[in-house]
Amino acid sequence: MNAILIILTIIGCIFCVLLIIGLFSKKEYTIERSVTIIKPVIEVFTYIKFLKNQDYYNKWVMTDPNMKKEFRGNDGTDGFIYAWDGNNKAGAGEQEIKKIEDSKRIDMEIRFSRPFKGIVQTFMETGSVIHPIDNDESTMVKWVFSSKLKYPANIFLLFMTIEKTLGKDLELSLANLKTILEK
Repeated sequence: MNAILIILTIIGCIFCVLLIIGLFSKKEYTIERSVTIIKPVIEVFTYIKFLKNQDYYNKWVMTDPNMKKEFRGNDGTDGFIYAWDGNNKAGAGEQEIKKIEDSKRIDMEIRFSRPFKGIVQTFMETGSVIHPIDNDESTMVKWVFSSKLKYPANIFLLFMTIEKTLGKDLELSLANLKTILEK
């Protein structure tokens, strides 16, 4: 009986220490990745501003090709909403275009409802660059995600590799985008 009491006391102490650490741990994270696409900015931006095109390059959308989708508004304009309801990792939620700066930046908000509730601010930004090898006009696409986790959920940032995992997913999505646009 003493062994069980000792084990429960140790587990309780570890839990309390984690809660205390969570009070002082970061509650926000930002993930940023970029890719260079050998196409003019106007062509790249015209493609990415339409959220329906994410069906072809976004890793998360591609995890469940059978998910239910609902669209509200005019794609490629402020206020357009792309809602989804999937049966696997994609979960359920909606993504809204908040603001578009033509040929420069598209700001979006993602609101998850399942498997967890949360809000992510994200944007895709484009800029003109000259390809170093063949001097073709190219486009740098930067994709940024940022979010907050409330206490005590922020404790998971200590153990989970959210930034690493989501970063890899962003890299894969941007690589898919590059492949599509450079065909």
